[in-house]
Amino acid sequence: MRLSIFSFLASVLATPALALTFQTPLEHVEWTVEGDRFECRLAQPVKGFGQGEFVRRAGEDPVFKLQAQEAWLSRGSATLMAAAAPWRVNQTDIHLGIVLVTQTGNSMQASQQQAGRLLSALLEGRGPLIRHRTGQGDALEVRILPVHFSDAYQRYLTCTAGLLPYNFEQLKQTRIAFKDTNMVLSESAQGRLQAIVDYLKEDPTVNQIELDGHSDSWGNRLSNREISRRRALTVKEFFVAQGVPEEQIVVRFHGERYPLKPNTSAANRALNRRVNVVLSRVPESTLSAKNDMSTD
Repeated sequence: MRLSIFSFLASVLATPALALTFQTPLEHVEWTVEGDRFECRLAQPVKGFGQGEFVRRAGEDPVFKLQAQEAWLSRGSATLMAAAAPWRVNQTDIHLGIVLVTQTGNSMQASQQQAGRLLSALLEGRGPLIRHRTGQGDALEVRILPVHFSDAYQRYLTCTAGLLPYNFEQLKQTRIAFKDTNMVLSESAQGRLQAIVDYLKEDPTVNQIELDGHSDSWGNRLSNREISRRRALTVKEFFVAQGVPEEQIVVRFHGERYPLKPNTSAANRALNRRVNVVLSRVPESTLSAKNDMSTD
């Protein structure tokens, strides 16, 4: 008993004196889970401050964010810890490093590694603890409690299981390589293109695909331009066969004009034999209904 009391007092003494502390009362702690095929969020509101949340985007590991309703935080580096719950007097805190506060002073974001360690810590009964200072220089603490976490985490896992394998940023620029002068899509190229098709089915706001065909410098300019055209058409045909509206596809071909690398080696020439695929969101009023092929 004496040891427990001593441990509790030690934890209190370890807290910065007169720190401005934000923490939701135990009986009011709640976790919310929201999401779709693109992103999942696991959040806990913090009374008087804002909220802490884990955010996982499709194709990425989660990050932890702390969002304030007002600019409570001074700029600079805050300390992030996985802190033992106040009632777990025999459990120690874990120091997870620093987190940079945004210029506006109302948010910060931990790394993916730090977020992963925080999730593990929450399952063990610890919670995120951020120590920093206000813009006026006063000590400040924000604590997120591990109460009711297990059930919320299961709902979060159900959400993340339904995420797409990629997000828009990962797919918006893709390079499809071709071997020699053939027009055959490799298995890896087909897999990448199928991932784009699957994403387009979920996100109709992405309504334009630009295909730019390229060749290496092997052969003459006219034949290389024709090869680049046929490569771009090969990719277009894949998309159309998968149900992508033809009017949303813009095809261009450039021959050998825009190499990625000098055509001085086999490896460089392999890089130059490609079709660049660019996804974009274009206002319907300016979206071309044509499917013309052009050169430059």
